[in-house]
Amino acid sequence: MASAKTAKAVEALSALAHEGRLSVFRLLVRAGPEGLAAGDIARKLDVLPNTLSANLTVLAGAGLVSSRRDGRSIIYKADYDRMAGLLNFLIEDCCNGDASICAP
Repeated sequence: MASAKTAKAVEALSALAHEGRLSVFRLLVRAGPEGLAAGDIARKLDVLPNTLSANLTVLAGAGLVSSRRDGRSIIYKADYDRMAGLLNFLIEDCCNGDASICAP
């Protein structure tokens, strides 16, 4: 049986394994902690609002993005702690535990 850590990693990787969702997540990572309004994301990526909404729902369910209301807009931002946790999970066993080999 998979550990909780493994299950969370699989959920995040599954969410990112879709071209549209990956594009949304990467855009939000670039946007920084301020995030972006849903309408801005849709315009920048040239996606339909309903498609964007579905992608954001999956990313939020995986804990990769969060949202807040700002007036009439909903602002989305990447969860950097969750992203860092996923990256650490992926390299924690790198080269028999010597993660320094995997470091940039």
